[in-house]
Amino acid sequence: MMQKADSKQRCFGAGQGKEFYAAYHDHEWGVPAHNDQHLFEMLILEGAQAGLSWETVLKKREAYRAAFYNFDPAKVAAMSDAELTEQCQNAGIIRNRLKIFGTRQNARAFLAIQQEFGSFDNYVWRFVNNQPLKHTRASLKDIPATSPESDALARDLKKRGMTFVGSTIMYAFMQAVGMVDDHVLSCWRYKK
Repeated sequence: MMQKADSKQRCFGAGQGKEFYAAYHDHEWGVPAHNDQHLFEMLILEGAQAGLSWETVLKKREAYRAAFYNFDPAKVAAMSDAELTEQCQNAGIIRNRLKIFGTRQNARAFLAIQQEFGSFDNYVWRFVNNQPLKHTRASLKDIPATSPESDALARDLKKRGMTFVGSTIMYAFMQAVGMVDDHVLSCWRYKK
């Protein structure tokens, strides 16, 4: 467990120059989110993270917001091939063609899910019976990469046409939007 200058113990995000990462830990990670646009943002960012560090993605978050209409799923779903190809040259985001084009594909599937369930929030929170899964972990190394819930969510999203939504990515998504609370015992955010 690392400490930051304010002496709060955190799961991650300590150290000089990582205040943005500590802020993400303190105010977002593990906090239940129910806003569809935010859920879409986290879904896309977690997919972009595949094979990279979350810290790298967080540093590019504002560029992603600019590139993808502040994660408005309807606007992203309507992006043309030319617009997406242009984003492949955008140094502010991760320039992986499959991930960039997958953003539009996922936006279209996201909209279909909203149509079917009334909101993406209604859909996704069913996978944890509409309440956060609270875990007691001694350290980050005790946190699994996947769970039965992330397996089920990944399987269903793939069936609905989404990409970059494997079980490991979905477990990270579930942590990011508070469907899973994995703050470790020594973290100031841990609550019994």
